[in-house]
Amino acid sequence: MASNGENETKSTDDLTAINTIRFLAVDMVEKANSGHPGAPLGQAPLAYLLWTRHMRHNPENPDWPNRDRFVLSCGHASALLYALLHLGGYGLPMEELQRFRQWGSKTPGHPEHELTHGVETTTGPLGQGLGNAVGMAIAQRLTAGRYNRDGFPLFDYRIWVIASDGDLMEGISHEAASLAGHLRLSQLKVFYDDNHISLDGPTSLSFSEDIEKRFLSYGWRVLHVDDVNDLPAMEAAIVAAEGESEKPTLVRVRTVIGYGSPAKAGTAKAHGSPLGPDETIATKKALGWPTEPAFLVPDAARVPFDAARERGRQMEAEWTERLKAYRGAHPDDAADFERRLAGKLPDGWEASLPSFQPTDKPIATRAASGQVLNAIAPHIPELLGGSADLASSNETLVKGLPNFTATDPGHNFYFGVREHGMGSALNGIALSRLWIPYGGTFLIFSDYMRPPIRLAALMRLQVIYVYTHDSIFLGEDGPTHQAVEQLAALRAIPNVTVIRPADAVETAEGWRIAVGHRHGPVAFALTRQNLPILAETVDKARVGVERGAYVLHDPDGGTPDLILLATGSEVSLAIDSAKKLADEGIKARVVSMPSWELFEAQTQDYRDTVLPPGLRKRLAIEAASPFGWHKWVGTDGEVHALDHFGASAPIKDLAREFGFTVDAVTARAKRLLGRG
Repeated sequence: MASNGENETKSTDDLTAINTIRFLAVDMVEKANSGHPGAPLGQAPLAYLLWTRHMRHNPENPDWPNRDRFVLSCGHASALLYALLHLGGYGLPMEELQRFRQWGSKTPGHPEHELTHGVETTTGPLGQGLGNAVGMAIAQRLTAGRYNRDGFPLFDYRIWVIASDGDLMEGISHEAASLAGHLRLSQLKVFYDDNHISLDGPTSLSFSEDIEKRFLSYGWRVLHVDDVNDLPAMEAAIVAAEGESEKPTLVRVRTVIGYGSPAKAGTAKAHGSPLGPDETIATKKALGWPTEPAFLVPDAARVPFDAARERGRQMEAEWTERLKAYRGAHPDDAADFERRLAGKLPDGWEASLPSFQPTDKPIATRAASGQVLNAIAPHIPELLGGSADLASSNETLVKGLPNFTATDPGHNFYFGVREHGMGSALNGIALSRLWIPYGGTFLIFSDYMRPPIRLAALMRLQVIYVYTHDSIFLGEDGPTHQAVEQLAALRAIPNVTVIRPADAVETAEGWRIAVGHRHGPVAFALTRQNLPILAETVDKARVGVERGAYVLHDPDGGTPDLILLATGSEVSLAIDSAKKLADEGIKARVVSMPSWELFEAQTQDYRDTVLPPGLRKRLAIEAASPFGWHKWVGTDGEVHALDHFGASAPIKDLAREFGFTVDAVTARAKRLLGRG
């Protein structure tokens, strides 16, 4: 397809730069013999205008706090982003473009946050980038509300997004866009690449909704551009989006996937595979580009990017001067900002952690979590969050703090019944590095937000998940709401720390760890039912929870005959079972194991003190799937768990029927020892 000259700008530099972006992307994919050339060929004019004329960023400091954020939600178009980063001056050398999708490169198949300077978030799973961008826009409003003062507009950055048909088909896009419209996140500017093609063929195979009306119904401003190559029209739309200050903006941009390719433009053949040597040459000829050499960057193509880089340098310099003046006018606020940016928590916050005693009434760990959260939140102003319409059940509201609304950047969030969207927005908030977000729902519904949990883990973001109603012991709601396999699923995700506390004391210690944990997300698994506060945890949990597992109870005299390992509500069951076994002359050690991941991070010497290699008779007790416990019980141990779903019944009946009673556990322990 030849270039539509009547719609193209007459600027030689613009055309040269746009085609440079296009063919750097094409050449990357060709050299790798893998990738997605079609979207970069179509999106290049839009991306060029954003990066050279509108985005406020300084490539020399990719972490400038007031930079505009760019999110390529359709992460499969990563070659477009790498071309922009190279031309934009982000220190991505040509050698890395030539190593696209290769081992150890800075140019992986989908963009990865922190691997490559300038990549704001890891994208690829469609819809996640858009959801992250909503969280970024929330963080912008939070940050502006916290720090901006009269005469000191420190934080007014925008979030620019390119999203594809696939992004908008995914269910998360509905959740995220609905929330963004409700909150009127006006700093969010989304460009919908309307190319009418998905991997299987025309989008008409499965997609016929009116996108513009859909977003209007969400409360967005909606614009459209009929041809992305009409640069004046594209420019006008971007300017209009920039000027929108009341609501988020969607710009529907008509593009042609694989633009310029005589044989593949406008077809699915341009989507997910190289053009091929012959078609690459034909496409370059069609757009007036030299066929050799590959990876060509004419000097003229660098001119607009060099000018944009100079403007960004000047913008940051002006902002830095403003920050210096701000320090003098608002020293406490400036110190708080710089503390957060450095990743430090407020001095003395741990003193606010509540204490619990065995003489206190039994309390559900979800309720204990709520008490801890309400105690520490006033002392950790960056800690904020909410729930997916389960705040009263998850105990996630902080009393006395305002709600985050369209008009008030408060600390309590109502995410609505949008677990997936909530999880992705939490990631966007965490990416600011200025806020520690948490989000709550029932543990069973962690399944609805598994994709953003996985990406939070991949990016090692500090996100806290408050999952309550953690087992069959939520009772009468039945198996649809009783978590069985979810603990195993969460533990299977690398970099996720799961904490299932035994009582209120361990819950408080879990929060101490989660707030200070900067190496990935933390997921709490908390009970609906009340649990006794164990005398043993009061003295031992401070160190024990931090280490993931610890000896909670040892028999009097002699070597234990076996070890009972347990988590959460089953720890008190293990203690009671050990006492009954002692009455029958069997010595049992009880190990509380609130976090496999924290325990695994300990030295082998410590792990051996808790689980001595010579003490091989071990019985793990957990009202969940046994999957994974073999690692800790070994070949001579067993797991007292569930290999089936739950049932609708009162808790006592479930415990009896499914064998989570003292009699059932002690009988199992004796059989393990050959004494049953």
